[in-house]
Amino acid sequence: MITVVISVYKVANFPDGGGHFWVYMQYAQGLRRLGCEVYWLEQFRPPPDPAQEATLLSRFFERMRRFGLEGKALLYSANRGRAEGPESFRFVGCESSEVEGVLRRADLLLNFHYAIHPGLLARARRTALVDIDPGLLQFWMSTGQLAVPAHDCYLTTGETVGTPAARFSDCGLRWQRIRPPVCLELWPFTYDPQAEAFTTVSSWSTTDWLKVTENGKTVLRENTKRVAFLPYAELPRHTSQPLELALYTDDRDAQDLARLVQNGWRVRHSAQVAASPEAYRSYIQRSRGEFSCAKAAYMEFQNAWVSDRTVCYLASGKPVVVQDTGPSSYLPNGDGMFRFASLDDAAAALERINADYEHHCRAARAIAETHFDSKRVLEAALNAALAGGVRTSDGPRIR
Repeated sequence: MITVVISVYKVANFPDGGGHFWVYMQYAQGLRRLGCEVYWLEQFRPPPDPAQEATLLSRFFERMRRFGLEGKALLYSANRGRAEGPESFRFVGCESSEVEGVLRRADLLLNFHYAIHPGLLARARRTALVDIDPGLLQFWMSTGQLAVPAHDCYLTTGETVGTPAARFSDCGLRWQRIRPPVCLELWPFTYDPQAEAFTTVSSWSTTDWLKVTENGKTVLRENTKRVAFLPYAELPRHTSQPLELALYTDDRDAQDLARLVQNGWRVRHSAQVAASPEAYRSYIQRSRGEFSCAKAAYMEFQNAWVSDRTVCYLASGKPVVVQDTGPSSYLPNGDGMFRFASLDDAAAALERINADYEHHCRAARAIAETHFDSKRVLEAALNAALAGGVRTSDGPRIR
């Protein structure tokens, strides 16, 4: 049996992020379905209030139990100013010797935490970085904004990363390309011709800024869903299709939200409808489809980026209307998935889907089965990361 440790980022500290939870759980569950023993490694950032910390940990460990990872979650917090030895970390709910033992015997550490402590990374026998922010990660690395420790293998969900078509540096690394996985068994086809709204789940405005150099000066450029969606604020006036946004917002966003509502959008807070992993899945599967825009960086990088959220809609048999992030060798346009470049494109796509809804629902599921099935995606990832054939629990060799 192959043992894989997945090192994730900011799940335990973000209990209202049902979608964020699924980003990593797709990998964990997909690997388990390949027969791997899977451990979950995460840096926990204790809040000042002990009662809040207890609540966060209780919710997190209960979710791990529900997803079959009871006793497999390894949480740690970093001790600032310490060396890179065992004293650098305080482990939560487990002993340091247990974590050391798991990392030493694991076949692979699959790392999503780009700024993981090098001392912790060094404990693993073999390591693979998984880039789920294609283009952005390479931009951060090449401009010195992010220091990523060396890994044995580099995986990316970006179609153009490390190719001549890329509009950004490969950082001198050899990137192996994979696709965002979805566990098809956990995201079944849910056809409902009465489903009403096209939806999406997202943060609205965050501290997401790109530090870029323009005319010799360093400036900050906003890279949020806010600036992605506002050019399409009037879309509901151009279609009879109901549109709904489940957004993670705060009081600073009131003016933007009022503008959306005035233009006909339905707006809900994501914590009300998608805080838990089960609620997030249910919200997507009750939707008629997805409508979503891409952050400015993905539009600029033109790397054919596709969201891990979008593949959940596709697996559920929900057609998607998503912004065109560049030419793709495999992503379709016009059958289950529509990639728009203008407001008129988006409105026309919604009308075409509704004109033959069942067909586009089945086409959406077929896209997920063909391109994003976690079994296929993660077999390829394991092959690349382990640099050779390995055996699953029932014997056949993964090639």
